[in-house]
Amino acid sequence: MNKKQPLENCLNRYRGQFNFVMRFDPSNDRVCVIDLTASNKDLSEVNIDDEQSFTSYIFNAIKDAGAIYGAGGYRKNRIVYSRSEVFEGDRSVHLGVDLWAPAGEKVFSPLDGVIHSFQDNNSHGDYGPTIILRHELDGISFHTLYGHLSKNSLVHKKPGQKVNKGECIGFLGEYEENVHWPPHLHFQVINDLMGRQGDYPGVARPSESEKYLDNCPDPNLILGIRALNDNNIGAPD
Repeated sequence: MNKKQPLENCLNRYRGQFNFVMRFDPSNDRVCVIDLTASNKDLSEVNIDDEQSFTSYIFNAIKDAGAIYGAGGYRKNRIVYSRSEVFEGDRSVHLGVDLWAPAGEKVFSPLDGVIHSFQDNNSHGDYGPTIILRHELDGISFHTLYGHLSKNSLVHKKPGQKVNKGECIGFLGEYEENVHWPPHLHFQVINDLMGRQGDYPGVARPSESEKYLDNCPDPNLILGIRALNDNNIGAPD
């Protein structure tokens, strides 16, 4: 049994019982699956280093799909990370799910927990303001990470603070405060934080991706977005 199997089994037992992480209904609201891999030829026309170009591409794709939000990214080998030194030029496999929506949208805890840690990871292209929660289900302890929040999401937070299922824990940040990404939430499930505080890698080198994916189960076990279950764009072999 791999390291994440007990947690995956636990999350599967509770599937459908989690609160939504954003206000969107994963069962009924139309979602646009955003593809940021090399197989998406439309990206060749997008300047991902330009705020207006990248942001317009994301939100026009959502609009053109008749959707109200965008989602995707888990296990995907993306081509957008060369824009930042944070990813060291060769980290490209995404370990979470991104939920693309306008800045200011509320972010909610999907289940009871406590604040493990938080910080503003403010290097260009990083998470920006980030909160990590710790949860326990059936005796299994794990964490959820929320990146690209607004700076005011970190105000009045403290480690160990109780968070209730469905409680608003923050808001999506603007382009500048989430360190130059179109507004979105990076949502990640993490088995073992390995001693980290307020941060954990959200992107891995392809050569190390299985090690990190073994520690980071599919966030859609909590999110429950049907379109992501049917989509395998850019997944590692």
